Amino acid sequence: MVVRKVGKYEVGRTIGEGTFAKVKFAQNTETGGSVAMKVLDRSTIFKHKMVDQIKREISIMKLVRHPNVVRLHEVHRGRLSEAEARKYFQQLIDGVDYCHSKGVYHRDLKPENLLLDSQGNLKISDFGLSALPGDGVSLLRTTCGTPNYVAPEVLSHKGYDGAVADVWSCGVILYVLMAGYLPFDELDLTTLYSKA
Repeated sequence: MVVRKVGKYEVGRTIGEGTFAKVKFAQNTETGGSVAMKVLDRSTIFKHKMVDQIKREISIMKLVRHPNVVRLHEVHRGRLSEAEARKYFQQLIDGVDYCHSKGVYHRDLKPENLLLDSQGNLKISDFGLSALPGDGVSLLRTTCGTPNYVAPEVLSHKGYDGAVADVWSCGVILYVLMAGYLPFDELDLTTLYSKA
């Protein structure tokens, strides 16, 4: 495994990958602590005019410091017991409620954006699509999120309440935790969206 050093961190293997970033395992050389590091390609950010989005995500991550919110990325697959699902769902709702209390709406809640730490506590990650609307803004208008987890009103193009849309996504996550599969799943987006 190739290890490179970034500041006080030794960066190792890729543990997750999105459209515009990779998440790498990294270790603090001073404390020995393990972290996940989001690595962005500078040229991609400029090419896709994502500078403002990245700045917004950094600002939001500084604002939402909470035990159930983190910058890491992990996928959990499969059906959980009712007790496990309840524990994680309660932590998810606690973290989401905290974000909402700060005026932050995640808008892309899904299992791929949840992490479990070494003590088994859930952490919310990836605030790249989140919104921090200004005063007087009651409805969000940007259609975004992951199709299987997005609330129907987000697709209506009539505006939506960010908190309500996040709660819908939490409900879909609870379904996935309990059943082990998606409640709404189609081979193509047109069929999926027609159910909204």
